[in-house]
Amino acid sequence: MRALARHLPELAGNIPWVELGDWPTPLTPVEVDGRPVWIKHEGDSHPLYGGNKLRTLEVWFGLARDRGAKKIWTIGAYGSNHAIATILHAPRAGLEAHAILFPQPSTDWAIENCGAMIATGAPLVRVRSVLEMPFVAMWIARRERDAIMMPPGGANTIGTLGALGAVFELAEQIEAGAAPPPTRIVLAIGSTCTTAGLLAGFSLAHAIGVWRWPIPYVHGVRVTPWPVTSHLRIANLAYRTLLRVATLGGPRTKIGLRDLLPRLIVDGRELGDGYGKPTPQSEAAITALPGVRLDGVYSAKAAAALLRLHREGVGPLMFWATKSTATLTAPSLDQLRGAPRALVDWLR
Repeated sequence: MRALARHLPELAGNIPWVELGDWPTPLTPVEVDGRPVWIKHEGDSHPLYGGNKLRTLEVWFGLARDRGAKKIWTIGAYGSNHAIATILHAPRAGLEAHAILFPQPSTDWAIENCGAMIATGAPLVRVRSVLEMPFVAMWIARRERDAIMMPPGGANTIGTLGALGAVFELAEQIEAGAAPPPTRIVLAIGSTCTTAGLLAGFSLAHAIGVWRWPIPYVHGVRVTPWPVTSHLRIANLAYRTLLRVATLGGPRTKIGLRDLLPRLIVDGRELGDGYGKPTPQSEAAITALPGVRLDGVYSAKAAAALLRLHREGVGPLMFWATKSTATLTAPSLDQLRGAPRALVDWLR
């Protein structure tokens, strides 16, 4: 949000936020088959736990503190990056973090995140299926008036403001010569929060002259199936984000849904057998993209699409590397004994 404050101070002044990350995140080239792709290293945003979720949480934590909340609830799968980021960073904002978790396929990356959640000792509510989750979340939200309940991934017009601000940071880095203006930004689409925020951010920054180059395509790679990652749903979230910006004292633009839709590409070719399941292409991408930590079910699927586009000659390409580079702590035996039994069985 620092970069947003430099360019739109009135808007930033009306957005409660808590600084969590080490900004700006690095922007570097990586050689692949003798040609460069550029990496936005969101995973380096904090040594405790980084990744794109910190930008989302800066605004959510700010809202929680502004409303006098003592507690914040996160919702996600057993291995959710958003959930572990919330649990690890909430104390830095003076908040107590709780999580509602639903099952997903077991992988090394999911086990690492889930084990780290247990290791923190944070209260974890396990539901049997994603279908139960909305009812449990509503029940908790009604019961706990001093708490904030985030949607999965923090994906609404509060959470998108973090990624919107990241566009202004990127514009400053490109202006300084760190990378050429990209034709496409490639990233994983899970909850859609980062994708919609970037889509709104590029249009807004271009409209006010901060992004001086052609608007890049936001090339989202599905790691969550339709309808969550519907093309129209993502573009509509970006549009509603711009409306929220205007109500918060930001620029009132004429950018409409029809302007946003053509700038968004939703790529389903790497989804494979579904959410949480690696593919041969994602596993190959882990070793093919040097210097970037990838997880096989989220960022590696996006990296597989990046490498495919690179082979096809599309460029300049920029990869939004969303996976935290931090190594997480595994739970002790005592911590496992205090965790929901279903989670412990799943870890095995």
